[in-house]
Amino acid sequence: MTLVDADTVLETELRGLRQRRPEVAGGVLAGTDGLLISSDLPTTDATHLAALAAASFGLGHRVADTVRHGEFQESVVFTARGCVVTYPAGRHALLTLVTGARTDLETLHREAREVAARTGSAFDQERSAPVSMPAPDPHAPLAMRTPMATLPGRTPNASRATGWRRPPI
Repeated sequence: MTLVDADTVLETELRGLRQRRPEVAGGVLAGTDGLLISSDLPTTDATHLAALAAASFGLGHRVADTVRHGEFQESVVFTARGCVVTYPAGRHALLTLVTGARTDLETLHREAREVAARTGSAFDQERSAPVSMPAPDPHAPLAMRTPMATLPGRTPNASRATGWRRPPI
């Protein structure tokens, strides 16, 4: 199985989405913990947007749970010049898109959910990949522990004068 870089997937997916939807100005792929994974936004502070997307997702997820109307699908923030939409992308990521003012949200949601699913799948696959550790050398010496009393410059049972005293309880 070949692992795919999340940056490459996001770049490819966003390029395709922008060709179909020119009102999409850019996007951010962030972890649900708010850490930036990848971005193609030239003018927006992607790190802050990633953190805000995670907060928006957390709040939206909580509201969806509270009203018991199904799973969280997206969070939309309308601005004077467009909107910012956040979609869950796999188990551990969020896709946030910044769009222009004349955006058909119904069509965007349909296309963006597919992009989020593919991008999130690539990130989940990358995240769950086993980390290869070098095999231990069976002929390497064992680690040796040195008792504190045998370290140079330290006398056994030496009192420690720190000047600090525990306050009475």
